[in-house]
Formats: sequence, C-alpha cells, structure tokens
Amino acid sequence: MTVRVFRSLTSRLVLTTVVLVLAVSVLLGVATALAMSSYLHDQLDRQVQDNLHRTLEAVARNQPVGLGAPVGTVIAGIPDSGDPSGVVIAAGDDDGDDRIGKQPLDAATLDALASAPTGDDASTVKIPELGSYRVAAAPVPSGTLVVGIPEHQVTETVAKLVWWEALFAAIAVAVAAGAALVVVRRQLRPLREVATTAHTVAALPMESGAIDIEERVPDRLTDERTEVGRVGAALNTLLAHVEESLSERHRSEQQVRQFVADASHELRSPLATIAGYTELARRRPGDPETVGTALDKVEEESGRMTSLVEDLLLLARLDSGRPLERHPVDLTQLLVEAVSDARVVDPAHHWRVEVPDDAVETPYEVQGDALRLHQVVTNLLTNARKYTPAGTTVTVRVRRDGFSVHDDGPGFPPDLVAHAFERFVRGDAARTRGAEVGVGLGLALVQAIVTAHGGSVSLRSVPGDTTIDVRLADVRPAAAPGRPRPAPAATPPSPRGAPRG
Repeated sequence: MTVRVFRSLTSRLVLTTVVLVLAVSVLLGVATALAMSSYLHDQLDRQVQDNLHRTLEAVARNQPVGLGAPVGTVIAGIPDSGDPSGVVIAAGDDDGDDRIGKQPLDAATLDALASAPTGDDASTVKIPELGSYRVAAAPVPSGTLVVGIPEHQVTETVAKLVWWEALFAAIAVAVAAGAALVVVRRQLRPLREVATTAHTVAALPMESGAIDIEERVPDRLTDERTEVGRVGAALNTLLAHVEESLSERHRSEQQVRQFVADASHELRSPLATIAGYTELARRRPGDPETVGTALDKVEEESGRMTSLVEDLLLLARLDSGRPLERHPVDLTQLLVEAVSDARVVDPAHHWRVEVPDDAVETPYEVQGDALRLHQVVTNLLTNARKYTPAGTTVTVRVRRDGFSVHDDGPGFPPDLVAHAFERFVRGDAARTRGAEVGVGLGLALVQAIVTAHGGSVSLRSVPGDTTIDVRLADVRPAAAPGRPRPAPAATPPSPRGAPRG
C-alpha cells in the first residue's frame, strides 16, 4: 500500500522534503537538548560547590548550616567512626530570617550519600524516595561533609524543552509538507502539460490512411536549458519523426495500391488478347491462316506477360532487400559491349562511347552483379532508342564513379522529369514518334538495381540535352592491367543528351 501511495513523482518529492525537514528538526532538537542539559548541569554543579563551601565555612564558624540553600538540599556529615547524620532543607529562610525548615535524613539516604566520592567534581547519586541528586563531598576533621542538590529542576527544564521542540518539529513538518505539495505541483505543471500532449497523440487513430499529428508541446516548454524543456523538445522531435514516418507509410501504401492496379491493368490487356485469339481459333478450327495468326498472337502476348512478370518479380526481390551477387565487374568492357550491341540493333541512331585514357589500359571495376548491371545499361540504351527519333546521337560516358547516358533528342516532358523513375510511368505516346510504348518499368528497374548496388540515379532533361547519370559505389581501377579496350567511335562530338523513360 505504501509503495502505491508514493508511486507518483509528486508524492516522492513531498515525502523527501518532509523527511529532510524532520531529520533536520530532530538533529537540531537533540543538539539543543544536549547543550541545554550540559549547561544546566554545569550551573547545578557550581551551585553544589558553592553550597558545599558555605556549609564548610558555617561548620568552621559553628554557625547554622543550610542558609541560602535551595529547598531539597541535603547536608550530611559522615564521621570516620560512628553513625552519620544529616538533614534535608524543607523550607528556606524568609526575609532574612535564619529559621530554616529542616528534616533529618533516614539511614538509606545517609548510606547513599556516604558513597559520594570526594574531590572538586560533583557526581550523581540516586537517593531513595528523593530522586537523583548532584552531590559534592569534602573532607573535614574526623569525617566527610556531603552536600547535594536535586536534579529534578534540570530534568524538568530539559523535558519541557524537548516537548516544545517536538511540537515545533511537528508544525515544521506539516508546513513543509503543505508548502512542498504546492511548490512541487506548480513546478511539475509543465511536465503534466507535456504528458497531456503525449496522451492526446497516443489517442489518435493511426492504423491507416493519411495521419496529420498537429499536437505539439508549446514552445514555452521546449527550452532545452531546463529538464522539462529537454523532455518537451525531445517529444516534439519524436512527434515530427512519427508524422514523417506515417506520411511515408501512407505514401508507400498508395504506391503499392497503384502498383497493384497498374500491374493488373498491364496483365489484363495481354490476357484479354490471348482469350480473344483463343476464342477466334476455336471458332475457326478449319482455317489454318486464322489459327496460325491466333497462335502467333498468343505467343507474342505470352512473351510480353512473361517479361512483365519477370520484371515485377525482380522489383519485388529488390524491394525485399534480397542481396545481389558481388563480383568484380569490368565496367568499361560492359559499357563498350552494350553500346556495340545497340549499334547493331538500331543503326539509325548514332551511338558513341567515351572512355577516359586511363580506363583503356586499366579498366574500371565495380563490385556487383554483372547480369543486373548489364540490364541497367541495356534498359537505358533501349529507352534512348525507343523514345528518340532516328539520327539522334546517344553518348555513353565512362567515369570513375559510374557512367552517364546522354542524347540530343526531344527530351522528357517537363511534368514527367520528377516521376521518371516511378513504376508504370510512361510518357505521352504522341511524343514517341510511333515507337513502341512500354509498360513503364524500365527506369524503375534501373533505379532499383543501382540502389541495390549502393548507388544513385539522377535525370536532367531539356529539349536537345538529356542526361541520365548513374553513380556506383566502389568503382576502382582493376588490380592488374587488362587488355586494351576498343576505342570510342571516331565520330565528331555531338551535343549532350539522353534517353526517355
């Protein structure tokens, strides 16, 4: 139960304050009581010694003893031989009257006083029925004179002091508890506001859809010079990060939905074509020409679907983070051979490759998957071939950090440049000059493969000058010189440009 009561920070701070005040009060009280007791006992000892000296003088002058002694003082004579005797002062003198009330001491009291040591220091003796006494003894002819004064006044004074100290300590603890409760609650109010913000955000539905987290800790509670300010600033940073992550998740979900819809649309067309030509062949089984045409179309559309499915499967594998093969790949040779193949496939374009002088004798190598890197170069060159008119010059430049593909064709539509590497994004078919229109996965595959190799792809395009720049990680000269590379095509320099997606 105690643990539950003091679980909150407020209760623990108040309890700590109360304990500290109580501890200080107890220490001060004990110290004060001990000091007062010591002071009063010293005074009592001096009074005992004074009374002893006066009694000795009275005895020496044969005068009455006990004059000026406080009530309760005991005076006893302990002879060396014989029976001791003594009196206790029952009443003092009045207005100088020498009459003093005295009562004889009993044997038990005299025996107790007889044990008092002689000397300059007083000692404490417990006297039956009379209580505790401070006594002092001095030798006299034929015996010892003992004088004692009761300690009850000192004891009562110290007891009253302790009682008042306990009362003031209780008042101090109560005041400290109330003040600490008010102060702590006031000081922790900003922290409660931060907690309120956190609870409000925690109650927001974040399962799906676009999430806007507008709740923030107020600026006045984000001063990092204070503890609460650091908590508030950290919470605001966390909320901003969560909001950004949720926005990215929503965008990713939308992309996945769009991707599935686009993939379904692209697969539906060849499936519909296959179904149509299959039905046509079934209706005219006796017409060899019709059946042959239908089978050719089915084969063509099946190949188109196979290529699309393979591209989708590769994208899915890359998205899942599945690692690619890592082997040294001769980047110079890869690019030169790809350009040579493109020149054979489409001689209507002007194909060029620019290789730095040091890469001719010592080829550039990159750690990666040769097949996938070849697919990157092929997609870029195919993209340039399909989306630029005949006579366009396409230039591949080898660099130490990768390569670039440039063309001087019409360029990307301005509204397509920012989305060129997204999946199923295609340019306006009217701008392709009758070229075959793809499904829009070529540049998406380029970006996915290059990213899997730790690189990046960028595009800049204006009419007559389009460049796709591919940067690869860990490109370096080969360890041993390779065979000389084919020299670039000996055609005059052309304006810079690049492919379309």
